[in-house]
Amino acid sequence: MVGISVLRVSTLSLSFVLALGVGCSRKGDDAKITRDIQERISLDPETRDSRVEVATKAGRVTLTGSAKTAAAQSRLEQIAKAEPGASQVENETVVSQPEATTFQPVPNAMSGMAPAASQPPKPPMSVMADAPPAPVPQPVPQPIVVPAGSPIVVRLSSSLSSGTSRTGQTFMGTLARPLVIKGRTAFPAGSTVVGTVVDAKSRGKLKGEAILDLSLSSITVRGRAHPISTRILVNTEKGKGKRTAVTTGGGAAGGGLIGGIAGGAKGLGIGALVGGAAGLVGGAVTGNKQIELPAESVLTFRLSAPVKLPPPGE
Repeated sequence: MVGISVLRVSTLSLSFVLALGVGCSRKGDDAKITRDIQERISLDPETRDSRVEVATKAGRVTLTGSAKTAAAQSRLEQIAKAEPGASQVENETVVSQPEATTFQPVPNAMSGMAPAASQPPKPPMSVMADAPPAPVPQPVPQPIVVPAGSPIVVRLSSSLSSGTSRTGQTFMGTLARPLVIKGRTAFPAGSTVVGTVVDAKSRGKLKGEAILDLSLSSITVRGRAHPISTRILVNTEKGKGKRTAVTTGGGAAGGGLIGGIAGGAKGLGIGALVGGAAGLVGGAVTGNKQIELPAESVLTFRLSAPVKLPPPGE
């Protein structure tokens, strides 16, 4: 009797262990089935946008949630049924966005008239009223063109002399007054200018004449240098104090001296005599008949070619 009791206990223990093992194995299979179905749903192009939850118990798969279309809902069930180990599939999903059916009139074969094309709905009046007005196009800024012949009035930064200056030497100055074209300032007063000594000869080297010819080569406007070309300002001192100051290319001839001699060449008060079609340059003659243009002398040049400037702000 004791042996039979022991045998029964052993049988019951073995059955419990086997049942426990089967239960654990089933739980593992259910988790794998759920994971595989969810992965295939997320990869399928027809169902990946659906919001579906998958639950598996003892091989029975339950699908809940929503699908965008009826076709996607059907495809969800197909994916679940194709999973190995799924013994039964319950599809409890709903279609969240039912497909709209539009009625299209059938053309009358007898009349031969085609159906009218559908027109898009008009926006509500409130939307049309709240729409912002179309922006008004702004005028495009135009460049400034300084025509040839425009006067460039320059105040010298350093002195020039027919006796000491050399041909090819550069000199600098500032614009003594602004140049305005059609109400727009092309060259502001104070702009830096750079010039060149075109020819310089001391008196006695060329039949007793002293020569100091000048021209401008560039002007800096708002921090940007612009090349310019001016007529040559010719200054000639001939024998016995006769002096001419002209601008080549049809300028007026003559000369001028503003101020007076106050203690030799360094005490000369020299200004500019601006007049005529081209403008005259004021110069001083020292005792040795040289042309002297002290610093602060004001000279008037004229452009020989137009200058195109970009609009302000560019």
